[in-house]
Amino acid sequence: MTNSKKPNVIIMYADDLGYGDPGCYGASSIPTPNLDQLAEQSLKFTDGYAPAATCTPSRYSLLTGNYPWRNENAHILAGDAPLIIEEDAYTLPDMFKEAGYDTGIVGKWHLGLGEGDIDWNEEIRPCPLDIGFDYSYIMAATNDRVPCVYIKGREVEGLKEDDPIKVTYDRDEKFSGIPTYYEDSELLDLKSSHGHDMSIINGIGRIGYMKGGKEAIWDDEDMAEVFLNKATSFVAEHQEEPFFLYYALHQPHVPRVPGEKFKGSTEHGPRGDVIAELDWCVGQMLNKLGELGLKEDTIVIFTSDNGPVLDDGYEDQAEELKGDHAPAGPLRGGKYSLYDGGVRVPFMVRWPDMVEPGESSALLGQVDLLCSLSSLIDQPLPEEAARDSFDVSPALLGEDNTGRTELVNEAIGAKVALRQENWAYIPPYDGPAVMDTTGIETGNSSEPQLYNLNKDIGQRNNAADEFPDKAKKMSDRLHEILNSARTRSR
Repeated sequence: MTNSKKPNVIIMYADDLGYGDPGCYGASSIPTPNLDQLAEQSLKFTDGYAPAATCTPSRYSLLTGNYPWRNENAHILAGDAPLIIEEDAYTLPDMFKEAGYDTGIVGKWHLGLGEGDIDWNEEIRPCPLDIGFDYSYIMAATNDRVPCVYIKGREVEGLKEDDPIKVTYDRDEKFSGIPTYYEDSELLDLKSSHGHDMSIINGIGRIGYMKGGKEAIWDDEDMAEVFLNKATSFVAEHQEEPFFLYYALHQPHVPRVPGEKFKGSTEHGPRGDVIAELDWCVGQMLNKLGELGLKEDTIVIFTSDNGPVLDDGYEDQAEELKGDHAPAGPLRGGKYSLYDGGVRVPFMVRWPDMVEPGESSALLGQVDLLCSLSSLIDQPLPEEAARDSFDVSPALLGEDNTGRTELVNEAIGAKVALRQENWAYIPPYDGPAVMDTTGIETGNSSEPQLYNLNKDIGQRNNAADEFPDKAKKMSDRLHEILNSARTRSR
């Protein structure tokens, strides 16, 4: 470090970016020069895991250091859901605040707001400001869910008193006088392939109904730059003291609406274009750190909340235009799945002078960041905090190539699998083998599944019959973890 202050920390968190999407993880047809450059300057992990194969559970786990299945409300939330992190819970931003950091969140939230039956026209409590963040500029949930507005601090930005917002997710309570998917289909610029058939906003069908707030509604094409500008401004305004920024990008989540300069920039349609846009956003943030002289003193972590999906509800030709591109790389499955394609994600750590660039096969999860970052900045944690977070800071620094010895991963429906050293175990689960909407393999099977990932990274050869004792031991261990009060161990 170039001065005595503690390192700044930025977590750049992509949304639905797959293991095989960036060039630095093997892709060749979507330009990601900034991510590739970041990888060259970072320790790049081949076995870094999101806590879950869906967004809300992963974000919950990242911020609390607890496995998502410990919270029954940590599932994909509606846009009007209450906050699922208790105000007295110990969080990642709490840890940084205790260490004297300025803390900020910019981008996708999707962890709920308020206490239920939220009034979007009043101060919003609780919100990120009540669980450790000093600054908050967010969307409530996802860009395909209402309300389609930005929330600055406790208030909807740009809201007029004479045009209040109303939101409902009840199909039987839709508002009169608003354009809706089936009644006003001529207004659609982007059609739904499944779901997304309630309010029409900006020519796009959304999940949920929204009325009012006309001047507050976001412009989908400008979203990337809006969030980027807020994120870089936060960095510039807090450069004199240590800061923590959680920059939660919205790409390549649906609806995929790239800004004007990225439309048609790839051969893979809107999904490829928004990945190129995401890459540009990463580059702009890295450039800002360089301009401000903060590169050496800032830990940059880039990763994704879960694996990839092509058809996630809109007819944007993601499947038809994928060509030879493999969003999950060599992995099986994708978003929602029990297979590694759902949870093994790009994971890079840059800290000049402290982390030697290279590649590591250490096993680690985003659930570990709370405990590990507390170790890196020498800020002790309360005894009962982050009960599933393990200190993998030696692995983040490149001093250890093992990391964890085991990690529980979650798929949609709170179904779980166990990664233990080089083995992956999936218990028997009821349900379809393939999702009929997305075409993704779920991992559901009537038989237990066991894979040696060193020999079979694509999880194609079920070894449970060949190694029944190993499958039994991993099954027993998974049940032990699920029934444990805490698991802060390797």
